Amino acid sequence: MKTTPLCASNLPGVRPMADDPKNASRAQWDRAAPGWNAHGALIGAWLARATEAMLSMAGIGPGSRVLDVAAGAGEQTLMIARRVGPSGSVLATDLSPAILALAKDNAQSAGVSNVQFQVADGEDLQVEPASFDAVVCRLGLMLFGDPLRGLAEMHRALRLGGHVCTMVFSQPQHNPCITILMSTALQHAGLPAPNPGAPGGLLSLGRPGLTDELFAAAGFQDVATTQLNAPFRMPSAKAYLDFVRTSASPIQQILARLDEPSRERAWTEMEEKLSVYATPWGWEGPNELLLTAGRR
Repeated sequence: MKTTPLCASNLPGVRPMADDPKNASRAQWDRAAPGWNAHGALIGAWLARATEAMLSMAGIGPGSRVLDVAAGAGEQTLMIARRVGPSGSVLATDLSPAILALAKDNAQSAGVSNVQFQVADGEDLQVEPASFDAVVCRLGLMLFGDPLRGLAEMHRALRLGGHVCTMVFSQPQHNPCITILMSTALQHAGLPAPNPGAPGGLLSLGRPGLTDELFAAAGFQDVATTQLNAPFRMPSAKAYLDFVRTSASPIQQILARLDEPSRERAWTEMEEKLSVYATPWGWEGPNELLLTAGRR
């Protein structure tokens, strides 16, 4: 007798998703783009110190030609543009046309004219070889299906002596809010908990030494990784989840498999679990980031 395999697409209350992970990711980020953009100031405040460190580690200064990979709505792109000044330039790329269109609007509204925008897969950047002084990628590399290929593309884009710096989440135990979100979403979707190191996951590059190994394999020299605490401060766990519900594409992608009542049950359970990080002055979710730098 032929049996039907147990998977998310045939569980009660669960809808099938696109077979192609790349297309599914692009479509989900297109949908999440307005929410991510609307929270640009919040994201910027959360990652301000880490972003400044990333730009410094990439050696970005006046006159630099910079490639911003997986730029999103461009909050950090504007920081780069101001740092390089009128004699420098920035090319912002992203897989999602919708979120990159918002980045372009943001640059125009800010009066920034030294930035260009190009829809591009981070694993196939479609840029000229050796055409940039620096490459950065903020919270994007861990979502690549093949991060080594992405790093090889960054290496190809850099001139000899140019620098790169990427930012990713570290180990699961140092990013408990992400583990709560992911595990709860997967449980409600009827999906098994994946290996945290599986390609494309939020915590996939958190293993100590992994990014260094990938940088070296891609051909980078003088590779070094720095750990940095970046707590997410909000008025409450509910406020944090309001951000996640409109902005965090990987969580949305899992919960998109569910019908509305099932999704609401998942969000309710997440809020209950995340409330453990409430403090007398508000909610503070722990996060640890890894900044890895190298030189071509």
